Parts: sequence; C-alpha cells; structure tokens
Amino acid sequence: MSVRPWRDIHRRPSRQIMVGRVPVGGDAPISVQTMTNTPTEDAAATIDQIRRCEEVGADIIRVSCPTEAATAAFRQIARAARVPLVADIHFHYRRALEAADAGAACLRINPGNIGSRERVREVVRAAKANGCSIRIGVNAGSLERHLLEKYGEPCPDALVESAFEHAKLLEDEDFHQFKISVKASDVFLAVAAYNDLAARSDYPLHLGITEAGGLIGGTVKSSIGLGMLLWAGVGDTIRVSLSAEPEEEVKVGFHILKSLGIRARGVRIVSCPSCARQGFDVIRTVEVLEQRLAHITTPLSLSVLGCVVNGPGEARETDIGLTGGGNGRHMIYLSGVTDHHVQDADIVDHIVKLVEAKAAEIEAAKAADHAARAA
Repeated sequence: MSVRPWRDIHRRPSRQIMVGRVPVGGDAPISVQTMTNTPTEDAAATIDQIRRCEEVGADIIRVSCPTEAATAAFRQIARAARVPLVADIHFHYRRALEAADAGAACLRINPGNIGSRERVREVVRAAKANGCSIRIGVNAGSLERHLLEKYGEPCPDALVESAFEHAKLLEDEDFHQFKISVKASDVFLAVAAYNDLAARSDYPLHLGITEAGGLIGGTVKSSIGLGMLLWAGVGDTIRVSLSAEPEEEVKVGFHILKSLGIRARGVRIVSCPSCARQGFDVIRTVEVLEQRLAHITTPLSLSVLGCVVNGPGEARETDIGLTGGGNGRHMIYLSGVTDHHVQDADIVDHIVKLVEAKAAEIEAAKAADHAARAA
C-alpha cells in the first residue's frame, strides 16, 4: 500500500494509567466506554445491560453509585462484569470508599465537590488500597462557583483551570493514577478546552461531548467533536453520550475510531447512497447486511456499490466487494480482483458466507502467526 501522509495521526504523548486490566494513555489503544442507565440497586438488570455492552465491544463501563444500596449491589455487579467498571460518584465521598472496596476499577469524581481535603485524602487512600484509578470529571454544566464568578460563564479557560485545580488535589496526595475529562455540550467549547489541556499537560484524557442528544443528532455532534480531537492526536479513551441505549454508544464509538483508521472492530462497510443506476436495492441490502454481520468482530472491509461507476474502484480497496450489474447479475470481487457473479436473490446469504469465511481465514492466520512466534 502506498504511503499516505495526509492520513497520519500522531498521538499526543500522555502518561499511562490502568483501569483494571485496561491501559489508558501512552501507546495503548483508544478504549471505548459507556454507562449503564438501569437502577444500580437492581443488580440483575444492570448486569444484563452490561452484558449487552460487552457483546458489542465495550472496553470499560461506568455505573452510577448515588446510594449506599447502589454500592452494596455494585459488589455483585463487579464480580459478574467481564470488563472493568467505573463507579460514578458525586458529592458523597463515602460512596467512593464503598465502591472502591466493592471492586471498582476506577472512581469518577470531582475532588472539589467531595468536600474537605481530608475527605479527598480518604478517597485517595481507598483508591490506593484497592488499586483503583480516578477520573476527574469536569463538566461545563457543573463548574465551581468561584470559576463562574471569575469568568462569567463556562469557557475553555474555566474548564481547564478546574481540571488543574482538581489534579493538584490528587497530586498533593502523591496520587497520579488519574485521567481527566473536560466535557461540554457545546462542541467548540469542549474541543477548545481539550486542546488547551492537552497542550499543557501529559494527563491521559477521557473524551466526550456531553449531553450530545439522541441517536442521530448525538452521533453527528459527537463525531464532529471527537473526530476533530482524535484527528489532532488528542484523546486516550472515549464515551459517546447519547439519549439512547448504552450499547448504541459503544457502536458509535467504534464507528468513529474505525472511520479515522485508529481502531478496527468488525466489518467496515463502504456503500453508496444509491441512485437510479443501482442494479439492486442498495439501502435494504446494507441494512440487512449490517444486522447479519454484527457478530463478526474480525476487522475486514466490504464494499456494496449499486453500479459500475464507482463500484470497481471501491472494490479494489476492500477485502470483499459487490458491484451491481444488469439483468439481476452482479459482480463479486475478492481482495480487489473480479472473481464471480451472484444473482439478486442470493446477494445477502452469499455475502454473509464470504465474510464469515474471510474472517475465519484472518483469525486462522493470526493464530498460526502467534503459534510461530511462541515456538
């Protein structure tokens, strides 16, 4: 493949922390997070939701712990989870102590609203004793009063100053296993704050455009904001905040990373918007293929183009390609080379079989390579 310098993304150097067994920062892959929305006190419902998020690839999952009953249930939830859990804590420092003891891999707090310095010190002691990291979560909607009075409104300088104030509270306790977020629902505000914080520190950064909106609007908004930051090399872990089920946040997060070539999971489908030239129903075909191929986690590419205008060119760049032809007879490309034809009625089943076979081939090659390296 030719060198494409215009595609290069140079990650900002950041120090690395651990969220359970998941590294965040440094040269670790950018992880994808989400948050449960079930009552944490209902352990069974929360575990079910966590399982759905795990199945679509979530690396880290956050669980709210607002009550003593929630942190009591958290112990059972943490034991059942296959990925590290972050306990979301606000105001009540005792919930942080309980969550750390109950198996939280990370505590999401604002040290400034935990209370006195002694309470922050207790939370840090609990984190150290239990191997927890901490996320400092600064949000434009909950900035400290003195910063709002100083700046008049939420602005990048206010968010970054808040982040540094909170970081100092932890560093004064000789605690450095923390990451920071400076979220806002305004894309420009969030991006400016993250860029400023990135330029002035080596802290690992958790990216997010908070309260982004529903599935479509929130996806667009998050893709713009997170895309700008990630393209600039800023960010070590992401959460797409949607008014939608948490597994949808995970899917969108991976699509953002996949679109930037940062991290691949599953089938990347290249498909046309369809037009009068299409040789088959592109829209319906892609909809069904997305559903039928959701179980594939192996990274590979599939092009689905309705006609021969752009179809052959796209097919040459993908593992498997489909280009619409005439009289219900369409061309299949394998590794960019024309291979055989498929009829209208057989398109979906045939493509699914080809993708499954290619995924199995890729995984077998990986296993053989791993065995050879281990020998």
